Amino acid sequence: MPLQPDESPGFLLWHVTLRWQRDIAAVLAPLDLTHVQFVLLTTTWWLNSHGEDPNQLAVATQAGTDVKMTSQVLRKLEAKSLIRREVDQADTRARRLRVTDRGAALAQAAVAAVEAADAAFFRPVRDPVALLAELRSLADR
Repeated sequence: MPLQPDESPGFLLWHVTLRWQRDIAAVLAPLDLTHVQFVLLTTTWWLNSHGEDPNQLAVATQAGTDVKMTSQVLRKLEAKSLIRREVDQADTRARRLRVTDRGAALAQAAVAAVEAADAAFFRPVRDPVALLAELRSLADR
């Protein structure tokens, strides 16, 4: 016999994810960023701040995004002057990514906004440390 929808972990996760995504989209809208733009901008910024000049494959891998979609979004971020795509001297087919000063400032502001939204969204969780452990376990599968 099938589970009732409110007894299905996958169905509940889907609904929780939708609510969380709406909250994140709401805090990113005033910054003129979509959620995926935020993820790729901040991933590039984080890699840059740790001494890396990643190519698009490295950013996609770190972010867990599709490479082709990543390329399209990175072009949009470049058009907004948030990142620079520079020819890789070792492989002229590849582009190295650097966040601009404007992009770095926006990334930091966006991270603060998203972290505040996360804190508000997850405030009712009784054991946030256990939740993080469970989410990491699921993500590592």
